[in-house]
Amino acid sequence: MKLLILDRDGVINQDSDDYIKSTAEFIPIPGSIEAIARLCQDGFSIYIASNQSGLGRGLFTRDTLDAMHDKLKGLVAEAGGSLSGIFFCPHLPEENCNCRKPAPGLLQQIAHHAGRSLEGVPLIGDSLKDLQAGMAMGCRPILVKTGKGAGTLDKLRENKDPLLGQLPVFDSLAPAADALMDSAPLTAGEHTRC
Repeated sequence: MKLLILDRDGVINQDSDDYIKSTAEFIPIPGSIEAIARLCQDGFSIYIASNQSGLGRGLFTRDTLDAMHDKLKGLVAEAGGSLSGIFFCPHLPEENCNCRKPAPGLLQQIAHHAGRSLEGVPLIGDSLKDLQAGMAMGCRPILVKTGKGAGTLDKLRENKDPLLGQLPVFDSLAPAADALMDSAPLTAGEHTRC
C-alpha cells in the first residue's frame, strides 16, 4: 500500500493569513484536485494532516470545518479519487499539544489509522512545520512553492539549512504528484515541469 500525506492550506487549497473560514474561501489551487485523483488512480492512499487553529480561535465552527472537508472530498470524488482520512489539530500554538505540527501527533494518528509505519512515506507541505513533523516520523519531506512554500524555501536558503540538500521542491502539488508517479527516484533540489 502506497501512502501519501498532504498538508491542506497552501498545498491543496489557497492559503490566507486570515485563515480559511468558510466553504466559499476554500478555493483549490489549480491542478491540485486532479493531482489527488491521479495519485489515487495510481494506487496511493492519501491522508491530510492540517493545523486548524482557526477552530480554537473561534473563527469558524466544527460544522463549518466539516463542510469545507465535505467540499474537498466531493471535488476529489468528482475527479475520480478519494481521501483515506483527514486529520486536523484544532489547538492554539500556546496550548503545546502533541498534534499541532511540527509535533508528530497528527502523523501518529495517521500511522495508527493506516496500520503501518510512516517510514519513507512522502509528505508534501508548504511550511517548515509540515516538513519537521514528517521528519520526526521518518517521512520523506517534499516542499511545494504554493502557499507559504516560496517563503519557506527562502528561509531555508538564508539559514543554509542542511535540509535543502535532501529536499525535493516543486512549483505545486501537480508536478510533485507527477514525480511521485514516475518510476525515477525523487531528487533534492528544485524541479520545474511544464
